[in-house]
Amino acid sequence: MPKAKPANIQPKRILVITLRYLGDTLLTTPLLNALHQAYPQAAIDVLLPAANAGMLAGNPAVAQIVEMPVKPKLWTFLRFLAGLYRRYDWAIAAQDGDRPALCAIIAGKRSLGFVPEALGKAWWKKLLFSDALVFPRDYRHPLLENLRFCEVLGVEPCYRLTPPCSDQKPPVEPLKPYAVLHIMPQWRYKQWHSAGWRALIDYLTKSGLQVVLSGSGHPAERQVLNEIVADAAAVPIDVSGRLSLAQLADLIGGAALFVGPDTGITHMAAATGTPTIALFGPTDPRKWAPWPVGYENAQAPFAARGSRRVGNVYLIQGHTDKECLPCQLEGCERHRNSHSECLDDLPVQTVIRAVDEFISQAKSSRENPVAYYS
Repeated sequence: MPKAKPANIQPKRILVITLRYLGDTLLTTPLLNALHQAYPQAAIDVLLPAANAGMLAGNPAVAQIVEMPVKPKLWTFLRFLAGLYRRYDWAIAAQDGDRPALCAIIAGKRSLGFVPEALGKAWWKKLLFSDALVFPRDYRHPLLENLRFCEVLGVEPCYRLTPPCSDQKPPVEPLKPYAVLHIMPQWRYKQWHSAGWRALIDYLTKSGLQVVLSGSGHPAERQVLNEIVADAAAVPIDVSGRLSLAQLADLIGGAALFVGPDTGITHMAAATGTPTIALFGPTDPRKWAPWPVGYENAQAPFAARGSRRVGNVYLIQGHTDKECLPCQLEGCERHRNSHSECLDDLPVQTVIRAVDEFISQAKSSRENPVAYYS
């Protein structure tokens, strides 16, 4: 007997589940915006790890944050699930893992989620979801994959990301114009070389921009930053570990330029509308590039290979003459603390050319304003 689907009622409570990284949380915001536009009276809650909650600070589409227990034991997790039981009209798992699926199935009168293309042990998800979407091996950009739920629900898609915002001013107010550099990614294999960052800092300073450094403030990270700026022409302002995500987003939003690696903060920078230079190595830009403001298309903004500018995002792929790019692996040694030759070989002049393009446009726009899209 085929599984009966709940009636397509006007939902009063919706739960969206995203349990991975900061960037994944941000990439759910177009889906949240689409749901909020379609059902402005519905309360939309988001289930996520507590460490990611800051990415949704000040988001007008979100009614409440539901925090997933950190590494819960089985009994704790079962008790957590029991507390979710049928609390929501719709529950949407925005990832294809087991925990997001369980939470959606338990929490929603109507549950939606992804199932892998090769079902294997995941057969139970297809059986229990009210609506199961196949998550293909060659998946598209996660923003686009998430928006597939809109078609199932009869909701108009929205391509706009919403960065966090704060009503508290950052404790540092740099002289304008300024550029924000996010030098250290979470993992080594996404890291550009120190010599490149050092030369870029000097170039930005000579170009009349105050340099601001963002980061986690972790001691190992701070040591690297100190080594990079030791001989800098001018000492940058270091806000590492001093700002909330919302304060950092506000700071970046006022910057003339942002430069960063393949990390959630770079996605957030792009979402603020600030001219953003993203340095990519092994990761496939077609799947994981920052989403430009104003780009509304069901096709990914960037191809798998090559450097390109779209709107306020200039994506630079490290040494595109390497046939292995993008390998989608964790560096040349296949682990997160590995180096990546494509980024080790990325020359600073390539990045400077992108900087010059944004700076020259900013100068010309003061006399004759132009849109980023042409």
